[in-house]
Amino acid sequence: MPNRSNLNGIGVLVTRPAHQAGPLCDRILAAGGRPVRFPLLTIHDTCDSPEVGERLQRLADYSIVIFISPNAVHFGLAAFRLHGGLPADTLLAAVGRGTARELERATGRAPDIVPAHHFDSEGLLSLPPLQDVAGKRILIVRGNGGRELLADTLRERGAGVDYAEVYRREPSTAEVAEPGWLDNTDIITVTSSEALENLVDQTTMAQRATLLGKPLVVVSERTAAKAEKLGFRLPARIATQASDEAIMDAVIAWTAEAFKVE
Repeated sequence: MPNRSNLNGIGVLVTRPAHQAGPLCDRILAAGGRPVRFPLLTIHDTCDSPEVGERLQRLADYSIVIFISPNAVHFGLAAFRLHGGLPADTLLAAVGRGTARELERATGRAPDIVPAHHFDSEGLLSLPPLQDVAGKRILIVRGNGGRELLADTLRERGAGVDYAEVYRREPSTAEVAEPGWLDNTDIITVTSSEALENLVDQTTMAQRATLLGKPLVVVSERTAAKAEKLGFRLPARIATQASDEAIMDAVIAWTAEAFKVE
């Protein structure tokens, strides 16, 4: 495991939404780095939408509820409580460990279905409880938009699948970034392709060449491919998952290579 106190003063761009950035910034500081804040997405509650309300009134109809992200847990459970909460016999699923931890913290109950490795839709779909789902109703709790692979595959397997889109992501503007954010950044961390696209969009043409020369830590092959398509010149380093711990491991590993830190 990488040494956790050897960031050697490097500036790490933290692009998580403002309300989620604190723990990663604290880890960077504790490891001797300089967090540089630029929240690229803003999260808004959409639980009061008629579509979400209709889904939540029928919670007892669902055999499995899948939470896509910690935000899905946060906003989804708040809405569920207004409708009597989750039925005790409903199976809970989480795509990743961070989502699983948030679910257990908020409910006192560990999720029934969570990947041990591959923390994505593919990893979740490979698990036995999601193989034989013919005739079952499944609710996917997520933000607006996103990949359709999970729902499409479950429908192909015979399940009835609905979405409860309990939050909305909106691009933030450069005005929310720390002054001098680009000059103070040595490495960029980003957790979605949407955020990465917004980062590029928020730079001027004069800044673009500098930005595209910065090293990146991402959390999926898809975002790494998007970085290459957008013109980033260095191959992105892919963290093993979207957790702060995994992102830190990737940043520290890059630092050790770039600065020959033991």
